[in-house]
Amino acid sequence: MEKKKNWLLYALITTVTWGIWGAFSEIPQKHGFPSTLTYVVWAISMIPCALVALHNIRYKLDTRKRSAILGLSVGILGSGGQLILFQALRQGPAYIIFPIISIAPMLTVILSATFLKEKVRLLGKIGIALAFVSIVCFSISGSDGASVKGYGWLIMALIVFACWGIQAFVLKLANNYTPDAESIFVYEAIASLLFIPVALLMTDFSQPINWSFNGPYLSFGIQILNAIGALSLVYAMRYGKAMVVSPLTDALSPVITVIISLVIYAVIPPAIQIVGIVAALACIFILSKE
Repeated sequence: MEKKKNWLLYALITTVTWGIWGAFSEIPQKHGFPSTLTYVVWAISMIPCALVALHNIRYKLDTRKRSAILGLSVGILGSGGQLILFQALRQGPAYIIFPIISIAPMLTVILSATFLKEKVRLLGKIGIALAFVSIVCFSISGSDGASVKGYGWLIMALIVFACWGIQAFVLKLANNYTPDAESIFVYEAIASLLFIPVALLMTDFSQPINWSFNGPYLSFGIQILNAIGALSLVYAMRYGKAMVVSPLTDALSPVITVIISLVIYAVIPPAIQIVGIVAALACIFILSKE
């Protein structure tokens, strides 16, 4: 199969790895390993994937100014958004914050249609619509009673929404200007490492931190799944349309998470998540024809 027809395969690799990651990502935090240090572990987990990417291009990194700027921008938008999300969750309710940021692919679709002139057939538009139905179903099903401290969290949630929506658009833009996807990922990894000092400053080291196996070591094993998914996403964006890939990956990864939770934790998904699963499966069937 030609690489240009492999965008769906790469997108599915991303959804599977992110889905598995989502099912287990909270385990280290529940055992006393802070989310800010989880970011540090995730950034470090990007290194082996970046080395694989460099190996694939025989260590000939595209050092042109435009490629470097676009690649670093992808990483800055993603990593910066993640750290802002940590702060937002300290102040505001997750049941409002996550639905806001979960529809970030809508911004990607708008930007891609406007500036990249991407178009899909009617069937593809139906698939994208189903992806958003699935995203909304999963995002509104996890409401809780978290306390609210002011409204700064809302501004931060909107910033994360903008960062992640623009990130997917810039990722596609970078693929249009850079001769290889691997260079983009390497720059993305570099940007994630640059934010490690910020994550360390955000960490409250006065609190007990779990440094045993189910802390940083287990976290690394889980976070590397996220890094693999990020690498696959770069390829998916290279060979596919941003306005299709972004909603698809965001809609399908929660399905994998729910299935794993159902098998391992015997957690029966609520009716609204079942609707989300059906919408996501219909979405992938339709977009596979795009």
